[in-house]
Amino acid sequence: MSIAAVLIVKDEEAHLRACLETLIWVDEIVVMDAGSRDGTCEIARHFTDRVAVESDWQGFGVQRQRAESLVESDWILMVDADERVTPELQRSIEQAISSDSLAIYTLPRLSWCFGDFIRHSGWYPDRVARLYPRGQAHFDSALVHEKLKNPGHLPVRALQGDLLHYTYRDLRHYLEKSAHYAQAWAQQRAAVGKQGSLAAGILHGMGCFLRMYLLKAGFLDGRQGLLLALLSAHSTFAKYADLWVRTRTSGPEPGPAPGTGDR
Repeated sequence: MSIAAVLIVKDEEAHLRACLETLIWVDEIVVMDAGSRDGTCEIARHFTDRVAVESDWQGFGVQRQRAESLVESDWILMVDADERVTPELQRSIEQAISSDSLAIYTLPRLSWCFGDFIRHSGWYPDRVARLYPRGQAHFDSALVHEKLKNPGHLPVRALQGDLLHYTYRDLRHYLEKSAHYAQAWAQQRAAVGKQGSLAAGILHGMGCFLRMYLLKAGFLDGRQGLLLALLSAHSTFAKYADLWVRTRTSGPEPGPAPGTGDR
């Protein structure tokens, strides 16, 4: 059975080569670019001629669907540019697709963040459904936090071997990425009539911190665990605050600017 590694990318020249070097064993590599302004496409073309550009961004889900439509192989392995397939995971994937049964497979993802791998905090094993037979499963069209749909009710099985995830370059990158996800989340919720409140943001933010740091043993990740719990609480609050701002009554009625009226 043939397998394709599929990536959606934008401005990923810092990560892409290292990622693709862990995928040279697959039969096909498909790269869907969202309009990169750096050397992403040039790097991709060193590894494959299956490079397409769709700069009309409609969300992560739609972009993954576009990439899926270009695949010719029997199996799809969906990978992000900041991820690396370890040799153990490669062997597990090859064994899975050589079997006679169709299934969706989850991969354990181990994230590197702020100078260390995070093995607690609810981050590991961060199992993600990424290996599936073409035409039997597909990603939904969500703007963000897209999910793999399983219309044929295929069994879901777990693979061994880590998918390494080099998630954030530094604190600024975390904050920028978090703000982007919060904006997309709030936009998606507002579009279906959901309301937000600052109280909900505070409660969910506090719950996020307690869950990550205490219930999920984030304290075992040392200072990185404390920082991640605090940042995640902030990110959770921010997305509810964004939703609240979007659904508030719009600005005041048009009129003269303060201090410009008649005296």
